Amino acid sequence: MSTTTLTPATALDDAASPTLLRLATAGSVDDGKSTLIGRLLHDTKSVLADQLAAVQDASRRRGWTGELADLALLTDGLRAEREQGITIDVAYRYFATAERSYVLADTPGHVQYTRNMVTGASTADVVVVLVDARHGVLEQTRRHLAVAALLRVPHVVVALNKIDLVEHPQQVHADVVEQLGSVAAALEIPVPEVVPLSALHGDNVVESSALTAWYEGPTLLGILEALPAGRHAVDEPFRLPVQLVIRPQLGARDPAHRDYRGYAGLLTSGSLAVGDEVLVAGSGRTTTVAGIDRAQESVQRAEAGDSVTVRLDEDLDISRGDLLAAPGAPSPVRAAEAMLCWLAETPLRPGARVLVKHGTRTVQARVSTLHDRLDISTLERIPAEQADLNDLVRVGLEVAEPLPLELYSASRDGGALLVIDPQTATTLAAGMVSARDAV
Repeated sequence: MSTTTLTPATALDDAASPTLLRLATAGSVDDGKSTLIGRLLHDTKSVLADQLAAVQDASRRRGWTGELADLALLTDGLRAEREQGITIDVAYRYFATAERSYVLADTPGHVQYTRNMVTGASTADVVVVLVDARHGVLEQTRRHLAVAALLRVPHVVVALNKIDLVEHPQQVHADVVEQLGSVAAALEIPVPEVVPLSALHGDNVVESSALTAWYEGPTLLGILEALPAGRHAVDEPFRLPVQLVIRPQLGARDPAHRDYRGYAGLLTSGSLAVGDEVLVAGSGRTTTVAGIDRAQESVQRAEAGDSVTVRLDEDLDISRGDLLAAPGAPSPVRAAEAMLCWLAETPLRPGARVLVKHGTRTVQARVSTLHDRLDISTLERIPAEQADLNDLVRVGLEVAEPLPLELYSASRDGGALLVIDPQTATTLAAGMVSARDAV
């Protein structure tokens, strides 16, 4: 992560279409995440008239007496969320300004839903962490900052919400900046920018507020508009995990169909063109791309985000779970060190037999070592004999079959994995590879 150097928003992208920013929110319970998102949607005029009318009606039925409506209802879509006044699921919303478009994930604040926060932040370009001005930096704030650091989210911004409810807002702002400085130092990340705001009334969300005349920085939207465009997956080395092998179609009249063999999957990064040399990661063999088929047509080139079928010059031994990659990709390994966010109520202990899912391949594995756990209170790593729900632990993994694991610091796709219960098939942990050939 890095601190934000504000530049004119018009310099973000020279293309005709606005740049896309993936945004996630995080914070403790009742910090106002859903209200902030609702305010962003409303004040950027991204809410249709009938949606606003429905929210106003629902607000009145719930006894709302404030201005406009309870804007949190624009994102708290589950019935249980509206009844309890909390966020449970990850709610995705989309909005756009003249400068760029946004995909927004509103994640839960409850500790037991940390897994949902991991899901929402795993693909984010920026995480907005809310802090209640009345309470300051809490344990859950530190937890979310730690998760954002582990997920290597490129940018983090802190929204100091409910600034209108404290007596000395400028001092509160300075205190929170100081607290965040200590957290950032422990996590070895830059101190995030802190915006004092009121999501309920709209102060410093989209428009600057006269109530915080002492604050000379940009609004929250101003920061989001001016963030540099993130590194696009198309700029990274080519990777295509094979999802399906399309075999010859026996009995087909067209000879081309009878002899057809292609490898279908989603390009997770990079680009590919007919004539390119590719590596089959499992065998180490290289060959040349003979053709690329997308839907019902053949194309000369594909890039990250495209689902395609690749035809190769040679008939190699390739099956589901193999990885087609650019030459020079890391070779598969049988052991790795990973940071896990433990998502199960059943504790993790060394020696546990699990499944590891990487890309389109799932293999048997063993947790050989539990090195340490991140203490959220002190942000220090301490020895641990087991991992409990929501713990952030560093473990050693041994896999039964070699996997083309990459360092998460180099590739958020190639370095990500899931740990699965072999008996129930439930997800136990989300993992990030921190070292290869290490246990």
